[in-house]
Amino acid sequence: MSTKKFSVRSRRNVALAAAGTLLATLGLSACGSSSGSGSAPVVNGMPTVTMMVGGIDKQIYLPYELAQNLGFYKKYGVNMQLSTETQGGIGAEDAMASGQVDFAGAWYVHTFDFQSKGKDVISVAQLSAAPGERVMCSKNSGVTTPADFKGKSIGVTDLGSGTDDLIQQLASHYGLNTSEYHRVGVGDGATLLSSLQQGRVACAITTQPTVNAVEKAGAGVSVLDLSSPQGATKWLGGTWPAAAVLAQSDWVKNNQATVQKVVDALVATMHWIHTHTAADIANALPQSYVSNGLTSKSDYIATLQEDLGQFLPDGMMPSNGPATVQTTAKIEGDNLSGVSIPGTYTNQYVVAANKALGFGG
Repeated sequence: MSTKKFSVRSRRNVALAAAGTLLATLGLSACGSSSGSGSAPVVNGMPTVTMMVGGIDKQIYLPYELAQNLGFYKKYGVNMQLSTETQGGIGAEDAMASGQVDFAGAWYVHTFDFQSKGKDVISVAQLSAAPGERVMCSKNSGVTTPADFKGKSIGVTDLGSGTDDLIQQLASHYGLNTSEYHRVGVGDGATLLSSLQQGRVACAITTQPTVNAVEKAGAGVSVLDLSSPQGATKWLGGTWPAAAVLAQSDWVKNNQATVQKVVDALVATMHWIHTHTAADIANALPQSYVSNGLTSKSDYIATLQEDLGQFLPDGMMPSNGPATVQTTAKIEGDNLSGVSIPGTYTNQYVVAANKALGFGG
């Protein structure tokens, strides 16, 4: 049994064990959460739904909060209650799969993992076509390609996380198996930075604004850039759809009108992103996200401008992306014999949203 698979199972078990306590953690009342496959509750004439995001202040996940700040959820007819996963806590995808929140703002790859274990989870909208990650390596690491991971410790957010999946695919793509290098959970932000500074890991995978903090501190340089579809294709062999809107299929079927409202709001947000500057986007986000101990606002804007290409303009799943992500799930060790790519996502709501917004479809 690999460390990876033990970790994934452990995370799933933690999710189930936390089912009875997560509502209190999120500060949601029982009547304010529509868990499981039931119908979304109606508050003030609008359905109320819950979404946990896998790090709501990360640039790769900015559309979820941006939609809230722009007033788009309410504009399109839904009350959205957002929360974020925290280090050491339950993952966003696990909270959704255990029925404690309706949606997860998390990576598309989780649909394969859940479905391989008999949990029917799908993506109803795709917000990015690349992971938005960079592998940051110390200057004396000797790493120039994933083949150079051999014999080294590589930092990931957590064992069993999406970044762990990515590191495994990168290494496998360059002929390494998991016994030839070490994966270490280092979190993100300050804990990842200190792991590089202290030499605990030779490299670590992370996103903005942590990338900028690592560079500013002189702790590492970007060696593998997965912040764009082009970078994902170079290092992973194809487009790698990442940030998505995940939900249990049964819940989606029982709440189709509500799902459509959520997707309408997020598709409108994606179009807004593509018609505004990085500065406009930063100004529309909570200031604590764009100016903090890891980044200044000017740095946040500059790095966001570099990485805007990861965001899809219309929420549509890239046609060649699911197969690349499926490869990641296979490398992770998932048994995908009963999982079909068409069953892991739907463009139904995105097509309708684009049509309603006047963008064709």
